[in-house]
Amino acid sequence: MKQTPSHAMDLQQAAHGSSFYAGMRVLPKPRREAMYAIYGFCRVVDDIADDLQGDRAERAAQLAQWRADIAALYAGGDPGLARMLKPAIERFDLKKPDFDAIIDGMAMDVARDIRWPRADELDLYCDRVASAVGRLSVQVFGMEREPGLALSHHLGRALQFTNILRDIDEDAAIGRVYLSWEALEGAGIVPITPEAVAADPRIDAACRPLLAQAEAHFREAEAILAKKPKGYLIAPRLMAAVYAKLLRRMAAAGWAPPRERVKLSKPALLWTLARLGLKR
Repeated sequence: MKQTPSHAMDLQQAAHGSSFYAGMRVLPKPRREAMYAIYGFCRVVDDIADDLQGDRAERAAQLAQWRADIAALYAGGDPGLARMLKPAIERFDLKKPDFDAIIDGMAMDVARDIRWPRADELDLYCDRVASAVGRLSVQVFGMEREPGLALSHHLGRALQFTNILRDIDEDAAIGRVYLSWEALEGAGIVPITPEAVAADPRIDAACRPLLAQAEAHFREAEAILAKKPKGYLIAPRLMAAVYAKLLRRMAAAGWAPPRERVKLSKPALLWTLARLGLKR
């Protein structure tokens, strides 16, 4: 079974490679350590979902163990693997259904390789693997409930849709296609294999509806942040700015094969952080 980060330094190191890390670093220590714990949990269960060397039944059992340990933690029992989450849960009143939702999302990837899901299944998946993380995060950021839930909904989906559009080739290489059936059908693509979908010149047309949805969610998230709600919001501001820029670059380049993975350099990331002026 995969090992989980066991203390604050391990959790910080687990988060270090993330573009989210710059935003987490400027949080006050208790909030920063809580975010490292949430990120560490997400990293571990995501690794389980993406462990292509592992047997599906074994990976499902690992996720089930996480679910049981989180249940035990909330019930006051032995938290097992979930021990690292206890301080964050207690300090920031993190909700058990959000952890369960994240595990449910990872379980979708374990049960089968997701390929051209229906639009409603794709939205459910994104709510579980992205917006649920946002719902935990806004608790740590100190947001009030209504704007926090709205930001989680819109920014989570915007970020996940951007990831899907960025990772088409990487996902196809492991047997997955997260573009919806409806989008492929609208582009005239009859999906047979992930590799064939990724190589189809009509895939650009299939990506454009998801682009439009991502842009709409970014606009909603930016409108929420523009109202300056209560909370330490440098991290979501940074993620929105960075990922929106990635999305614009992908939209300009298009998705017709062959594609080059769009990246944002570290200097550009630091410039974005400076431009935001460390708003909280």
